[in-house]
Amino acid sequence: MEIKRRSEAATNDTWDLTSLFTDEKAWESGMKTLKEEIDRAPSFKGKLGSGKEGMLETFAWYEKTGILAERLYSWAFLNYAADASDSSNVKRYSLVSQALAQLGANMAYFDPELLAIEDKRVASYLADPAFSSYKVYLEKSRRFKAHVLSEAEERIMALQSEVGSTARTTFGDLTNVDFDFGTIETEEGPKPLTQSTYSSFLMSEDRALRALAYKQFYSAYDKHKHTIARLYEGQVKQDKFSCTARLYESCRQKALFADKVPMSVYDNLIDSVHEALPSLHRYYALRSRLMNLEKLAHYDVYVPLVSGVQKNTPYEEAVEIICKALAPLGEEYVSTLKKGLTTDRWVDRYENKGKRSGAFSSGGYTGKPYILLNYKEDVLKDLFTVAHEGGHSMHSYFSARNNPFFHYDYTIFEAEVASTFNEQLVATYLFETAEDKKTKAFILSKGLDDIVATLFRQTMFAEFEDITHRLSEEGVPLTVDLLREEYRKLLVLYFGPSVELEEVSDLEGLRIPHFYSSFYVYKYATGISAAIALSQKVLNGGEKEKNDYLSFLKSGGSTYPIESLKKAGVDMEKREPVQSALKHFSSLLDEFEALL
Repeated sequence: MEIKRRSEAATNDTWDLTSLFTDEKAWESGMKTLKEEIDRAPSFKGKLGSGKEGMLETFAWYEKTGILAERLYSWAFLNYAADASDSSNVKRYSLVSQALAQLGANMAYFDPELLAIEDKRVASYLADPAFSSYKVYLEKSRRFKAHVLSEAEERIMALQSEVGSTARTTFGDLTNVDFDFGTIETEEGPKPLTQSTYSSFLMSEDRALRALAYKQFYSAYDKHKHTIARLYEGQVKQDKFSCTARLYESCRQKALFADKVPMSVYDNLIDSVHEALPSLHRYYALRSRLMNLEKLAHYDVYVPLVSGVQKNTPYEEAVEIICKALAPLGEEYVSTLKKGLTTDRWVDRYENKGKRSGAFSSGGYTGKPYILLNYKEDVLKDLFTVAHEGGHSMHSYFSARNNPFFHYDYTIFEAEVASTFNEQLVATYLFETAEDKKTKAFILSKGLDDIVATLFRQTMFAEFEDITHRLSEEGVPLTVDLLREEYRKLLVLYFGPSVELEEVSDLEGLRIPHFYSSFYVYKYATGISAAIALSQKVLNGGEKEKNDYLSFLKSGGSTYPIESLKKAGVDMEKREPVQSALKHFSSLLDEFEALL
């Protein structure tokens, strides 16, 4: 649990960003080229509507510039995420963000001009093979006609985009860099309490240690609760600004519009989970009995349900386990992923000072599909995190290699299927290879915890986002007291009678980073629902089911997510996938109790 400085990290434990730029000098050269293209952007004004050749010329320039901009942003962002305490990383990230905002401002004419072209002429272009690399982009862009503004207004929106990210970046810097959670005294001596080590403490079998870590952790948020509440209100106000300016009915409608996801999908998710809350309450009641506690505290709900099963998994061993588990996906998938996780250095493995908490995958059209981790050998969840982020990166890998630039980028709605699918295969493999009933029970309990975290909890978060945005849209100020009150209501509803909340428990609503990417978290819940269905198809099927799933990964952004998932074998417009996942949770609970 020693937290190293970035400079102390072993080279093989860090990602190799040279697939984007070899060094800072090469990046600066790329920035110089991008600025030249930004200055050149206005010269293409009028060409989109001038005819076939003008449109093709403009799109070719846009593609070249877009790829360069993506590379520049990725290199700067990944360095910033790896060490936000390095001011040079912060500076470069700020510079490229400014440049992208300026590019958007200088291209403010693009969408209005594109959408002003009559449908008949666009239809003729779509039938022309010369437009094959832009066909899907053109088709999708027509849906936004009612929400694209005038050129002058689009320029203002683009210039405002950098300011609009202030709440998110400030929250990240405040909680990841400035917060000092101190140390925790343990039997082995003092250990640092950080965003990453917090999860390890909450999984400890020592209840006093859990309580201490929990209260000390939230004391930092309590001291800054008014500031964080203002940051979150700022994020919601930014969402409202964009929603109102672009003539959407609500923030949620705007968030779902681009993916062409019906509002009913969101509502059906919440309704289905509400109907299944008795099984979640049963889970917490069982947890209470197993821990010999009359009532669970909020800091008791993450302890492994099965004690005495030690699982310490070095990173390299975790990779081996994951590759064996994913064997049903075929040799190409497994060998590519294994190489990426090890010798090709897609991954930044361990925590260091200034590094962003949590984990993510960041794949682009060029370069490697990078993965940020804060891997802990003693946390089994982190093995699943490697598989999860590996699923994202393989999705990026296949999408970029099977689609043109304008069509490669898949939606988050689809992304959460690819990642959670991998977790399902890993869980199945670990269960089947377990040597005794206690280990099997341990794996089942992990499966239960995953569904609680990914389906139930993310739906609770999604419900909170919906409530806060609706209140703000109705003109209700989002004070710290209101945010805590609404979040506590949901905690009581979801945790049920077996959990006794602490006074600071509702501060959890102020520490969720994903709330700064509004209406994102519901996709985790729909993702695990689709992933459970598709993993069962692949595990119980044959070559066709495997190929259908791989075709889904290769489809990128070539169609809308609901349609691509239908082709893979699951219809997310219906309530059935979510209800089936919830029934799967109930059956796992039955199986777990039987094993005990």
